Amino acid sequence: MKPVRKVVIPVAGHGTRVLPATKSIPKELLPVVDRPLIDYVVNEAFEAGIEHVVLVTGRGKGAIDDYFDHAFELEAGLEAKKKTAILDSVLKTIPTAGALSYTRQQRPLGLGHAVWCARDIIGNEPFAVSLPDVIIDGTPGALAQMVAEYEKTGGNIIAVEEVAKNETNKYGIVAPKGDRSGSLFEMSGMVEKPAPAEAPSNLAITGRYILQPEIFDLLEKTPCGAGGEIQLTDAMDALMKAQPFFAYEYEGVSHDCGDKLGWLKANVSLALKHPEFSKAFAGFLKTTS
Repeated sequence: MKPVRKVVIPVAGHGTRVLPATKSIPKELLPVVDRPLIDYVVNEAFEAGIEHVVLVTGRGKGAIDDYFDHAFELEAGLEAKKKTAILDSVLKTIPTAGALSYTRQQRPLGLGHAVWCARDIIGNEPFAVSLPDVIIDGTPGALAQMVAEYEKTGGNIIAVEEVAKNETNKYGIVAPKGDRSGSLFEMSGMVEKPAPAEAPSNLAITGRYILQPEIFDLLEKTPCGAGGEIQLTDAMDALMKAQPFFAYEYEGVSHDCGDKLGWLKANVSLALKHPEFSKAFAGFLKTTS
């Protein structure tokens, strides 16, 4: 069983749910407390032992490239002013040389197409997919938890979390195969936004995946589905007929930062955990309630 060494992070989307903020800045660079959204997701991947991050970009996303590169004038200025702590925090955002690469999604054809665009970089090995607008606050990170489970089972793994039974129509929901036991269980299918009465469970797909490379051949043959896009879920459903698929209920809390309210909640939740100003921020919140 080959290890999971690479992750695909699709960052070509326009961030329409958080407009007008994303009119001039990529959604992935929206700040969450003191660093951008994409920084949390990339660091979660490296914490999981991922060796290579593949960012699938599009037009207007050059600022993401710059974020993960040296800013020589800024760094020189901080060094000259002896602002060592700030300089260290800036340098920590730069991955090891060769640990990050980019490929382009020229047309907005959906998540499945974005993943397929990374096929030549991934090659014939298992890989992870992390959605860049979902921060998962967990220790260890959700992807590290999934990699640990993958090393026991192989196959394909999808991260899930419980949602209210009356809100299943907002999410992709997994169907357990037989009786579910424990946090990792085999699944028989996925249903997109089912009505509560028809939902096979209340476990929602959360934006982290470990997939086998056979998914690429299926994505190449997958026709456009909902919204005129190539859906990753369609290809996964086809792969499920040939390979085992597991759902994993990770330990942690997710924040959908592609949504305005979710982004605000993420800022508050993570600020209350920040070692530098959590107490001061909590005190401020008390004065506003």
